[in-house]
Amino acid sequence: MIFQLGEKLIDFTPFILSFKLAFIVTVILLIISIPYAYFLSNTKSKIKPFLEAITALPIVLPPSVLGFYLLILLSPNSLIGSVFYDLFNIKLVFSFEGLVVASCIYSFPFMTQPIQSGFESIPKSLIEASYVSGKGKVITLFRVILPNMKPFLLTAIVITFAHTIGEFGVVLMIGGSIPGKTEVASVAIYNYVEMLDYKSAHIYSAIMLFISFIVLFIVYFINYKIKRKVNDLY
Repeated sequence: MIFQLGEKLIDFTPFILSFKLAFIVTVILLIISIPYAYFLSNTKSKIKPFLEAITALPIVLPPSVLGFYLLILLSPNSLIGSVFYDLFNIKLVFSFEGLVVASCIYSFPFMTQPIQSGFESIPKSLIEASYVSGKGKVITLFRVILPNMKPFLLTAIVITFAHTIGEFGVVLMIGGSIPGKTEVASVAIYNYVEMLDYKSAHIYSAIMLFISFIVLFIVYFINYKIKRKVNDLY
């Protein structure tokens, strides 16, 4: 998808790929993170610190390190890579599917940690009152707990979406830079700088800056509205 901006032709395909990737990753991680974060917030097991450390590892690991090990993990010669190729004829390296898998791993803590904080913020008395009234764990989760932690869910969803859009190192190592397939917006900016096409790099960067600001503004604005409603109630 190409648009003309003044005398410059701008290909918006990398942005479409970025949004597509971010949407798929956010949906997958939301489904996975809710039960996982619920388990972490309620478990008293001795392995909880270990699980939390593993979950947070992508935050502190350099993208090049994580990307390197994911490249090995998802290669056709690995167990995971060979299973995907043999069963689904999908190569996880240098493919959009590989970007989805890698981005899910890299963005996992950005979805899980806010949701875990949300679960831990719910008063135990509220949960106990739900049990006393005859509601089971599943009904309590979806009708009592989740509705009372909307700001945390919103933050997790938006931050995960924005983080996936802006990721560079991991997606470059796993997906490379295949136009129309794995060349997302962040990689396209890098390529323009490499070609000394600073005008295109500036336009792409400005669009990314605008998107990032709007995403963060939406999070803070909605959270502000929710907090005002809560304060008005009490």
